[in-house]
Amino acid sequence: MDLFEIDETQHLRREEAAARLHALADALARNNAVEFEREGRRITVAVPDEVDLKIEVELGDDERELEIELTW
Repeated sequence: MDLFEIDETQHLRREEAAARLHALADALARNNAVEFEREGRRITVAVPDEVDLKIEVELGDDERELEIELTW
C-alpha cells in the first residue's frame, strides 16, 4: 500500500483550531473511523476501540508547542 501522509501547518485563530479538534474528537466518539481528503484523494482511517494517547508540551523562550498523538 502506498503511503498516505498529511503534514501541513496552518495559522488559525485559537477558536478555529479548537473547532477542528472538536470535530475530530466527535468523529472518533461517534465512529470507528475518521476521513481525510486532500487534493481530491480521500482516505478513511479505521481507529480501533483502544488507542495510545501521547500528549507532549514544550515551552521554550520563543516557541511553545502542544502535540497530541494517537497511535495503535
